[in-house]
Amino acid sequence: MTPPLPKIALTPGDCTGIGPEQTARVLHDGRMSGVARIVVVGDKRVLELGMRQAGVSFAYRRYDSPAAVNWSDGAVPLIDLGNTDPALYAPGVGSAESGRSTGDTLAQAIEFAKAGDVDAVSFAPLNKRAMYDGGWKFPDEHKMFAHLLNHRGYFSEMNVLDNQWMSRVTSHVSLRQAVEQITQQAIEDAIVLATTMMRKAGIAAPRLAVAALNPHAGENGLFGNEEIDIIRPAVETMANKGIDCKGPFPSDTVYLKAFAGDFDGVLAMYHDQGQIATKLRGFNRGVTVTAGLDTVFTTPAHGTAFDIVGRGVADTGAFENAIKLASRLVQFRQLAA
Repeated sequence: MTPPLPKIALTPGDCTGIGPEQTARVLHDGRMSGVARIVVVGDKRVLELGMRQAGVSFAYRRYDSPAAVNWSDGAVPLIDLGNTDPALYAPGVGSAESGRSTGDTLAQAIEFAKAGDVDAVSFAPLNKRAMYDGGWKFPDEHKMFAHLLNHRGYFSEMNVLDNQWMSRVTSHVSLRQAVEQITQQAIEDAIVLATTMMRKAGIAAPRLAVAALNPHAGENGLFGNEEIDIIRPAVETMANKGIDCKGPFPSDTVYLKAFAGDFDGVLAMYHDQGQIATKLRGFNRGVTVTAGLDTVFTTPAHGTAFDIVGRGVADTGAFENAIKLASRLVQFRQLAA
């Protein structure tokens, strides 16, 4: 007997961005119906805004919780939080109040996940600054998720593009802070998490490349000693423990090796080192996943795209891939249980 599809809470992101349009476009033709059972968590006014922006229309039915959803009903299930009136906020302009309600909506989706009512959360693009200014005092949503889940262990943001898993030792910090935070222990933790996530996604024997920090991988100390003193010892330590990891490789060529199929993933030292390469490769296909938490979270790797809000041209490729990845991660977890 085929197991039921995973239940995914979908939140429409910040209503001032392209999230409502993307949400409506993904839902109106049922294109994800064979991937997951989707329940929208948000405000019906935001969902209706998205329909107008996308030029589509579909029936939806309101429920009090995902547990009450009749999955045989053809209407899109919606948990109407009644917490966001998009008419109050200018499209394409960051708003602290909109950021606050975006965070509130995600927090409610997390409560549903904690209760076991949904298996994962996929969310449309949000604005980190708006959420912070709105009272969610976290540098990014991943740290917010960890806080709400009372998570105390290591976790990190990762990006997935064409089944290539791109991770990083440091993420949303200044470049100066990133360099200071690159330690052997941090690299070892990141290697473990990266390979663990790849296995959870069905890659039985993940091959991980580790990027250098300095130009040309330091040129044997000519441009810096981090590769000699920190990165290589971390790679060798984890390789000796049975993890298939190699490096450090110069960061300007390591992604070429990965995209050619030599590796299943790359561990960057800092945020843009990996993001530039992957976004150039496939801006409208990449997915961000919060790795290391009990709940599965996925989102498009791009942002709110304030410059095209309301024009009806927002691409949904990355959002669709985010939903697919969330479903895949849940299904592999269920098989392993």
